[in-house]
Amino acid sequence: MSVAALAGVELTGGDLRLGAVRERTPAYTSYDVTFASTTAGEGSNPLRISGVLNVPTGPEPQGDQGWPAVVLAHGYIDPSSYVRGQGMTRERGFLAERGFVALHVDYRNHAESSDDPRIETAVRLGYASDVIAAAKALQDSTDVRVDPGRVGLFGRSMGGGVMLKALAIEPDLFAAGVGWASVSSLEAENFDQFQRPDAPAAELEAGFRGRHGLPGEDPEFWRGVSSRPVFGDITAPVLLAHGRYDDTCPPPWARASQRALTAAGVDSTLEWYDDGHAFGPAFVAAMERTVRFLRNRMPA
Repeated sequence: MSVAALAGVELTGGDLRLGAVRERTPAYTSYDVTFASTTAGEGSNPLRISGVLNVPTGPEPQGDQGWPAVVLAHGYIDPSSYVRGQGMTRERGFLAERGFVALHVDYRNHAESSDDPRIETAVRLGYASDVIAAAKALQDSTDVRVDPGRVGLFGRSMGGGVMLKALAIEPDLFAAGVGWASVSSLEAENFDQFQRPDAPAAELEAGFRGRHGLPGEDPEFWRGVSSRPVFGDITAPVLLAHGRYDDTCPPPWARASQRALTAAGVDSTLEWYDDGHAFGPAFVAAMERTVRFLRNRMPA
């Protein structure tokens, strides 16, 4: 149960199915979609993952080349209240208006996606499997013509951590990675920031007993489910964007991740904005920078 172990598994994805039209604008059409993703158990049936897909309006790309595409990995929202497509609606629309197919992934255990009972035990490693499956579903689709060599991955907050893991697990799949207001690339730090303050120590220990220890008890496990130790496997360029006033994901996390990426030989950039975790005033500037980065790394 680690990022490295998941990299040794043949992860599947495909069977992208377009459902109801959610929205039509002059720039794009938005669809409810589902696709297949790998399960945790060997020999099990694939999970069905839901999501929302924006397809640009206008003539399709000519010749063999399809649309550039971006898979979106949203941040943490309580699965019990989460609804399809929640968390990156602004980003999805912005990208589609600029000529990118944009696929928002709901993740397993969210919205209309299948449930995976092991998701918490595996510290949500399955979310990385789901965004990988989304990219493969886009590449294989006959309904939406996507250029297989121009698929990027864009995650925010928790999704930024998902993005880094997915790039390490499938180094040749994504042409570029973007992380906004990302969580730490060390899962022990995320545990201390988000889980430890919300429950008494005895309750946390009881919840993890029989699976793995807390970070202080089982550091090897927590490093294994982190992306930083395997940054050397990442081949795609990475853009990180972070608010100077982020009080959810501390700015030092972004600096540490970017330095570790660079030390591992990854082409990485960290952009700072005078904003908090939600990217309000800086949203347009950060998105314009993101689009320039994606276009440079996924040229027509």
